[in-house]
Amino acid sequence: MLQPKKEKYRKRQKGRMKGNAQRGNQIAFGSFAIKALDSTWITGRQIEAARQALTRHMKREGRLWIRIFPDKPISKKPAEVRMGKGKGTPELHVAPVTPGRILFEIDDVPEPVAKEALRLAAQKLPIPVKFMVRPDYEI
Repeated sequence: MLQPKKEKYRKRQKGRMKGNAQRGNQIAFGSFAIKALDSTWITGRQIEAARQALTRHMKREGRLWIRIFPDKPISKKPAEVRMGKGKGTPELHVAPVTPGRILFEIDDVPEPVAKEALRLAAQKLPIPVKFMVRPDYEI
């Protein structure tokens, strides 16, 4: 049987998000967190909208940790531009997120407040998330 020829050196400029998160998948700072259940790019604007929803509901009490940072530039070319002439200018920055990644952590607030605040933040994000409590948390 002849095997199909494999492409060894295929260009992967945008990157592939395969597998689960290897880092940032444990609650490290706070008592409550939300964890990503899917893989996607999360923009800086989405992170900021979620942060505002969180802090507003917590009435600026407690502490908040944002565990992702948009450090990947995404470039786009303008509409109706011919092919060639180089790559487009960077338009926005994203944070690549894979399943299992902790996105936000909060502490020093009661559990019902934390659950509702993280639910409001999750509505601002483009992926499904799961509410988590630190395993050694005591009420």
